[in-house]
Amino acid sequence: MAAVTIKDVKTILTQPAGSRLIIVKLITSEPGLYGVGCATFTQRFHAVHTAIEKHLKPFLIGRDVDRIEETWQMLMVNGYWRNGPVLNNAISGIDQALWDIKGKRANMPVYQLLGGKCREAAACYSHAGGDTIEAAIDSLRELMDQGYHYLRLGCGGYGGKPAQLYKPDGAPEGDYFDRKHYMRVQLKLFERTRAEVGDEIELCHDIHERLQPIEAVGFAKDMEQFKLFFLEDPLAPEDLEWFNNIRQQCATPIAMGELFNHPREWQPLIEGRLIDFIRMHVSQMGGITPARHVAAFANMYGIRTAWHGPGDTSPVGHAANLHLDLWAPNFGIQEWCRFPEHVYEIFPGLPVVRKGYMYPNDSPGLGIDVDEKLAAKYPCEDEIIKWTQCRLPDGTPVRP
Repeated sequence: MAAVTIKDVKTILTQPAGSRLIIVKLITSEPGLYGVGCATFTQRFHAVHTAIEKHLKPFLIGRDVDRIEETWQMLMVNGYWRNGPVLNNAISGIDQALWDIKGKRANMPVYQLLGGKCREAAACYSHAGGDTIEAAIDSLRELMDQGYHYLRLGCGGYGGKPAQLYKPDGAPEGDYFDRKHYMRVQLKLFERTRAEVGDEIELCHDIHERLQPIEAVGFAKDMEQFKLFFLEDPLAPEDLEWFNNIRQQCATPIAMGELFNHPREWQPLIEGRLIDFIRMHVSQMGGITPARHVAAFANMYGIRTAWHGPGDTSPVGHAANLHLDLWAPNFGIQEWCRFPEHVYEIFPGLPVVRKGYMYPNDSPGLGIDVDEKLAAKYPCEDEIIKWTQCRLPDGTPVRP
């Protein structure tokens, strides 16, 4: 029987709900058979688009769609330089689309190809927050009323929003925050929240690498009393050695990984049992193929999955996350961004969440598609991103 091959590669850019999304569509030599994947790097979408169209597409035309592992390995090394966010996202879109095709050819959902379900649905957490402690707790209660049992909670956004900043004359524009103020406010928020809603609800918090390492150690220790489900991104990828200090000081569960794109970033944390949840961005790490390898690796060390799932993971990416969630024996939790209704029209088959659980639709492949005509109504807009231009009160540039 003749092999089914890649006939064409299309890149679909759309911005229906704030984030610029990149969808890869692989068209095959078999009439009507195609697959979709997520290649979203919203801050550098033009670079990913170019990488796919100018570099990966010529490499892929004519290749056998069944050889997913081989294709992934060759894509990763064909440019010689490897493991960067642009390349990984571009490869992820191809990889997910190939898994989608594989499932369609087998007439099975992708989770069946991975090994079958370990659960019927994936527990999700959503984001509660506000500019004040009162508003954040109100947001939390609203989501609890919708059936969410796991919730990420914060006040004032990443780094907080101090009422007053003492900036020097001539300080440039930027997304200013004050680390000490941020820590004080979050501790008050969690103290109030536990007093008002009790201990049964599972709470998470995202530091978003905004603290100095020694501050992160102290903050994780201070948060231990609130029995978090996890504390997210307490350190930047550049500060991995500091996870030893956090482990020595407290038993606060730690989740880490959304910025990781190289195996040497997650391997030592897993081997050292220095974190409790891996939460890589599946397109940032290169797709379903490396994600399933990492999930199996983490399982040997008792570390659970919590894949990154914000609004700048496309609906196709969320579908890919879900298939990994349903299969992985060491699934922990899934982040969920709550897309508006019109996004469900653009992406038929987008997983639905009911009372805090995300359910598959059991269609072959990833079970999701993209309506290209509807997607085209929401073209991507260029902008100079402001929230990543972070500064301390004196104007010093810092990590977002």
